[in-house]
Amino acid sequence: MVSFYSDVLAKSPAFHSIDIQKSTELLEPGTRAAVARLIAEAATHDHHLVVLETFRSSRRQLQLFNQHATELRKVGCHGYGVACDLGITGPSGAVDWKADYALLQALAKKHGLIWGGDWGTPKCRHSFHDNDHVQRVPVFRQAELFAGDFYPADNYDPYVDMQEHGVAGVEV
Repeated sequence: MVSFYSDVLAKSPAFHSIDIQKSTELLEPGTRAAVARLIAEAATHDHHLVVLETFRSSRRQLQLFNQHATELRKVGCHGYGVACDLGITGPSGAVDWKADYALLQALAKKHGLIWGGDWGTPKCRHSFHDNDHVQRVPVFRQAELFAGDFYPADNYDPYVDMQEHGVAGVEV
């Protein structure tokens, strides 16, 4: 695995914590930059986004699975610093779970992130929607990520990668 995972995440106290991690410093640099750009642009559209969770440990993932809060028993992209959950806040400052996440979808793609509402393939039918989630690794690369055989470079574009590999439903 690239040095960010081994040199930063694996050495962080968050690596074994069951606490929610909101620090963008726990996102690999390319993902961190894309999330920052997305949040800044959303603000220009009068959408205030807050970071709900960045890195997630294996222990926290299992806890969420046991609470039926996720379908994944094992940690996914959050555990590799390439995923972030974002909430849209309302006038009170509280997260508005009924907000329209369509802007997040558009901005995620614009900034090279996969949106959990369509997993980067909006023309395909998806049974699981995670509207507050963005990640910088497409679904077809996740097994390689988890095996330590793939990690996105700073200039990595998941949409170009999906198109080059013929992933169905990709709009570039």
